[in-house]
This record gives sequence, C-alpha cells and structure tokens, in this order.
Amino acid sequence: MAHDLREPRLPSARGPLSGAVLDHLRGTGPLPAASAVAGADPYGDDLQLALYVCYELHYRGFAGVPGDREWDPDLLRTRAALEQRFLSALRADTPVHASVEEAVGDLLVEPADGTGVSHHLCEKGELWQLREYAAHRSLYHLKEADPHAWVLPRLTGRAKAAMAAVEFDEFGGGRADRVHARLFADLMTDLGLDTAYGRYLDAGCAEMLGIVNLMSLFGLHRELRGALVGHFADVEITSSPGSRRLAEAMRRAGAGPAAVFFYDEHVEADAVHEQIVRHEVIDGLLEEEPHLAPDVVFGIDATEYLEGRLADRLLDAWRSGSSSLRTPLDAPTATEVPHIS
Repeated sequence: MAHDLREPRLPSARGPLSGAVLDHLRGTGPLPAASAVAGADPYGDDLQLALYVCYELHYRGFAGVPGDREWDPDLLRTRAALEQRFLSALRADTPVHASVEEAVGDLLVEPADGTGVSHHLCEKGELWQLREYAAHRSLYHLKEADPHAWVLPRLTGRAKAAMAAVEFDEFGGGRADRVHARLFADLMTDLGLDTAYGRYLDAGCAEMLGIVNLMSLFGLHRELRGALVGHFADVEITSSPGSRRLAEAMRRAGAGPAAVFFYDEHVEADAVHEQIVRHEVIDGLLEEEPHLAPDVVFGIDATEYLEGRLADRLLDAWRSGSSSLRTPLDAPTATEVPHIS
C-alpha cells in the first residue's frame, strides 16, 4: 500500500486546555493561563490531548497549521507547563525500583498467571476488541520508533551505535516495505481500519495519549536521555512475549496474514533487540554516564505505570462489554471483514 502523506486534521477539543491550544493554532484565541495548566488532571483527556497536539508539531504537523508553529515561543512555553504538570505527577506516582538491575530483572520475568491486555486478547479477545486495540496503538505504531530517534544525538559510543542498530531494524533495515510503521498500516488494513496517520486521535483514550506523550517527553529533552533509554528497554524487553500472544490472538480471530505478520515480526526482531538494549545501550550509557542510572529506572517504571493505566482502561471496558474508545469505529465493509480460513 502507498503511504498517505497528508497532514492529519486538528482533533476535537476535550476541555479548556486543549481547546485553547487548538484555537491558538487556528489563530482564533489565546493560549491557556499557567494557573489553568497547574490545576489540571495530569492524566486526563484535556491535558494529554493539549500536550499531544504540541508534540505532534514536531512530527507530521496538522493540516492548515503553518510549519513554523513548531517553534512558536508562546506555544513552547505552554508545552513546558503541560510537561511539568505531567512529569511532576509521574515522579510522584510511579513506584520505582532501587536499581537498574532490579527494574530490568522484573521485566524479564513473565508471570505464570498474567492478566494483561495481551493475555486477554490471546485467550478470549474478540475481533472488535482487536480492532479497538489497533486503533489505540495506531497513535504510536504509525510513527513507530520516531520518538526514540530523538535520543541518538544525545548518546555516544556503544550506546549510540547499538541504539542506531536497533532503530535501523525498526525502520526496515533499508527496505521501505519492512518499515514497522508500514507493517502496522498493513495490519490495520487487514482489520478494516483506516490507515491515515492520526485518523483515530479523536477516538484514542487519555491513557494511550499519555504513553505516546511519554516517549516524546523523554525523547525531546536531553536531560531525560536516561529515561528514554529506560523506556526503550521496557518496550523491547516486553515486546517479544507480548507480541507472541497478540500474533496468536490475530490467528485465532482470523484477522488476516498482515495482522499476524506484524506481531510475528516483533517476536523475532525484539528478542534480538532485547539483548542489544540490555547489554549495549544500557550498559554503554551507564559506563559513560553512571549518574543516569536513576533516570533509566524511572524510564522503565514510568512506562510500566502508564501501561498499567491503559490496561485497566481497556480491560474494564471490554469485561463489561463496552467500547474502550471515545468514539465508535466504523464497521468494516464486506470486502474488509477478516475471514477465518
């Protein structure tokens, strides 16, 4: 399939903060006051959407918004206030391990009685739940690995070389048809979903926005490079077993070959990436900058904290028979409905 290069449309506001940011980008209103940001729910829809929109100017932007708004100083001040509110809450709320070794060690242990989203989808997930999961995750996977690339200029030596090697794989190893964002778009096609970049932003929940925002927050700040490495380690270490379950879920639901392939690819690739990240990226970073160890731990544990919030949101909705999305998905057409072979 061809890439859709159109810039996404601006989303609908979810409250006064996001409404003010969107109005500012349209040239129709002022940005929110600092006091409004300080009093906002740091994990809520309004703040998370406002922050996501600010960050998205550094990626694909939005239709009708001039490219130079990426460096609008007033908007950057607002973004800094939003970031501070979010980061302060994460530092206060995230249970952290005592050391990098303990944090990584816990990630390597697969609980025998796992109850997370991938376990649910593997064991009893229905096709409509797989479609919702893909719609949520599209907010990251259609730009997979892009947020992590921000850290490359901030690393040196072993850590930089190893991180670049993993990113090269994520970007297809030089092959456009193997770029992981492209593979996810193929998965979405198998599930009868719209592959346009940003298509499901209005549907995505605050918990998913928080996870994507965490990547951008860590990636765009040099002082948080250790946290970005910790976050990336969490993603790569947990990906292979989770992807194995999701591949089985796609097979069981008859989701289609591209949907299965996306997760099969991650089972193999991320098993290798896990070793590289643990022994080259983390060890290389801490060999040169040992003082960043607490930041690596925070990156791991903040990722787990936000992923746990997303899991609670999805599973609570699905167990009650409700949608986890803010707006309903369009039903796939007859030609798009996956069939079990």
